[in-house]
Amino acid sequence: MSQYFDIGDETLWNPSNGAARLFLLQVAAFEEEVGLPSGFGPMENDECRLDPVAFEAFLDALLARHRRTSHAVLLALSEGFVATVLVLAERAGIEADWERLEEIPSGPLSDVQAGARTGMSTPADAGVWGTALRERAQELGRRMPR
Repeated sequence: MSQYFDIGDETLWNPSNGAARLFLLQVAAFEEEVGLPSGFGPMENDECRLDPVAFEAFLDALLARHRRTSHAVLLALSEGFVATVLVLAERAGIEADWERLEEIPSGPLSDVQAGARTGMSTPADAGVWGTALRERAQELGRRMPR
């Protein structure tokens, strides 16, 4: 069995039931984390409809949140989800504002990694951060059937 993530008449992703269920649980967690609805509707009759306007705002907030942290565990926990969302955004024709996102974040950082040996760290260099995330999304995209 599989489920469908659709925008209009186009299927963006057709994962297994287990992958879809886990992804939607993560969607709910990240909606709470960024304080915005994701645009993913409920899974009904094996179909989940995506609202492109809400999804674009969610993508922007998700990427900004990811960019503002240097916490190794939080980055590890969120990288796969963020990359999956990037694949869906690309397939939906929604582009991230990489130029703005790759700037040094202004204001206080969130969840910075601190430790006795390392001290406080800052988010990764802009080009490194964006390039690594886009490469991860490309890798995942090859494994995400439509």
